Amino acid sequence: MPYRDLRDYIAELDKRDLLQVVDAPVCKDTELVPLVRLQFRGLPEAERRAFWFKQVTDQRGRNFDASVVLGSLGCSRAVYAAALGVEADGIGARWAEAQANHLPPEAVAAADAPCKEVVFAAPELGDGVDRFPHLVSTPGFDPAPFITAGVWVTRDPEDGSYNLGIYRGMIKAPDRIGCATDVPTQHLAIQWEKARRMGKPLEAAVFIGGPPALLLAAASKVPYGVDEYGLAGALNGAPVPVVQAETFDALVPANAELVIEGVIRTDTLEPEAPFGEASGYLGPRKMEKIFEVKAITHRQEPIYQGIISEFPPSESTVMRKVAFDSIYLNHLKNNCNIPSVTKVACHEMAGCNMMFVIQLDRPAIGQPWQALRAAAAFDASLGKYFIAVDSDIDPDSLESVIWAMAFSTQPHRDAEIIRGKVPRLDPSVPSSSDMDYPDGQGASAMLINACREHPYLPVSLPRQDFMEKARERWAELGLPALNLSDPWHGYPLSDWTEENADEAEKAVTGRYFETGEKLVQRRKSTSD
Repeated sequence: MPYRDLRDYIAELDKRDLLQVVDAPVCKDTELVPLVRLQFRGLPEAERRAFWFKQVTDQRGRNFDASVVLGSLGCSRAVYAAALGVEADGIGARWAEAQANHLPPEAVAAADAPCKEVVFAAPELGDGVDRFPHLVSTPGFDPAPFITAGVWVTRDPEDGSYNLGIYRGMIKAPDRIGCATDVPTQHLAIQWEKARRMGKPLEAAVFIGGPPALLLAAASKVPYGVDEYGLAGALNGAPVPVVQAETFDALVPANAELVIEGVIRTDTLEPEAPFGEASGYLGPRKMEKIFEVKAITHRQEPIYQGIISEFPPSESTVMRKVAFDSIYLNHLKNNCNIPSVTKVACHEMAGCNMMFVIQLDRPAIGQPWQALRAAAAFDASLGKYFIAVDSDIDPDSLESVIWAMAFSTQPHRDAEIIRGKVPRLDPSVPSSSDMDYPDGQGASAMLINACREHPYLPVSLPRQDFMEKARERWAELGLPALNLSDPWHGYPLSDWTEENADEAEKAVTGRYFETGEKLVQRRKSTSD
């Protein structure tokens, strides 16, 4: 049965015994994410659950009307399957069917939209975005809370087509959020650049919570211009109800828990991050976009949704793997006319971004190279290693893949390096900007020395003291016994300054707006 909203879905998770409810007070700045993060370091995937925190506090002693749900989209394949309303063995079929049969959204009146139960509009925003329990994801290292499961709704300034994408948002002030698109091939970044050339800001809305298929669609890598609302409807089995936004001509999910509207400035940029990334390291600070809040609408007692990302495996890697495996298979087999392709597997420890293994069944001459080159060309920022294997090699098993590489190839004959790829959250690119290429040839990919040879930012797990306290809290709550894997806490490496440490401390003591104000002084004009 299709989900109407996040609340329907939480009830289903509880029914499937995939939900851990925590009624005791938990601090969203120091305790909440470390507590959920422990299961990714100490439990088999099948034992991971979504967590629903009913009493959320912060380091300033505040209690929130909102509860927090974390790990609800992809802490395991069982949870991901629940989000699609299927069992784990039905995920691939649901994705395959949805890609070919989109269901456009259905508009409803504002009076019938739960997301409009409470409305704030500038200049009367009050506490603004700070009234909600945004999470410090990597306490001890992140400089502020970040929106992690926010879906940004934007429209192409030229043709009006929609983009729904998940991009992180650094909380900097009650009416200001950072917007990180990381690489220029991200679809929001494409729309932002069009708006910049037209001399106007990019209007946007960020929604949190809603039918889970919306977030799964937004996290997928569909081609530019494909309507994620339609894909989400197909994944959910029913059209997504939408309503007109308050401040600009766009449709937002009527059953969202929270909608933040505003404009992304195109005349100036501002420092953003560091932030724990799927590479397993913190991503560096760089100049990023500024989202200025104009309106906030939300449900009564909203449920705030976050995503566990950072060090792999994580919720975000499970989400990416399921989507990428299906999307790349469809791309190669159907769009690129390679019928011998039977399976594609990306790997969580490579962030699901860096390594793709393509399985082919009795390929004709030339088809393995066709598949490798087509996969590498799908997205300029995805893929560092692409490997083609025969049908007797399980692409999900690294042992099988290593065996194939060791005994089925000759490097001089079977390996090819291509240049001109776009780095994607990759700390092996040592320049100050991911777009500064010392050799002028961009990043590269290999079609067939993981040593830290330059300074790295911290390992993107919460600092040891926070994880130690989380482990004690875990035991107090009577949760399953842990068998922690190393590393199970973060630690600083050589590229970690006193300023970084000071900002991280401010984040866990509720003083992150001081960092936001400091960063205002470092803005740069986009004309520079």
